[in-house]
Formats: sequence, C-alpha cells, structure tokens
Amino acid sequence: MGSASTAAAVVYVTVPDREVAKKISHGLVESKLAACVNIVPGLQSIYMWEGKVNDDAELLLMIKTGTQIVERLTEYVKANHPYDECEVISVPITGGSQSYISWIEQSTQGS
Repeated sequence: MGSASTAAAVVYVTVPDREVAKKISHGLVESKLAACVNIVPGLQSIYMWEGKVNDDAELLLMIKTGTQIVERLTEYVKANHPYDECEVISVPITGGSQSYISWIEQSTQGS
C-alpha cells in the first residue's frame, strides 16, 4: 500500500438505468478511456434541480482511468448521457495496489 499519488483516478458518474450504464461502460472500456467500470445498483439520489428537490433511483458508475484522459472521458460521457447535466467527478488514486494501478495505466490510452 503506497501513499504517493499515481497517474490513475476514479471517476464517478450517475445514470438513470442499467441500459445507459452498460452502454456508457462498454463504450469507455472499448475505446480505452477506462480500464474498468463497476456498475453499482441501488443508489438513491436526492438533489436540487430547477428549483425543486428531486428523489430518484439511479446507478453509480465507478470508472478507473488514467488522470491524463479524464477530460476525454468526461467528453465521452457527456456526449452519451441522457441527462442535461450529468455528474462526472474525478478523484485521484493516491495509494493502493501498485500492480492494479499499473494495470489501469496500461489499459487506457493514457499509458
């Protein structure tokens, strides 16, 4: 377990249903914008949008990618997502299994 920053990140994206989740996930992996995408069901999102509180069932995509391609990944998600404003947030990976992190870097275009 290291504590130094790596060239890898986790990107979180919420989606409305499994069909959208699979479409975006497959596209990201096939285009080498992501090494792996976990689809996490059962998410309940409560948020303010257009002046009212919304309460929606969603799924969460946990996307492992290279930090240098987060911008291209974001563009891909926005172009393939049904929401007017979709969540795309990136968190750098600062430690963990170095062999897994190396695999992320090697599996994406950013390697």
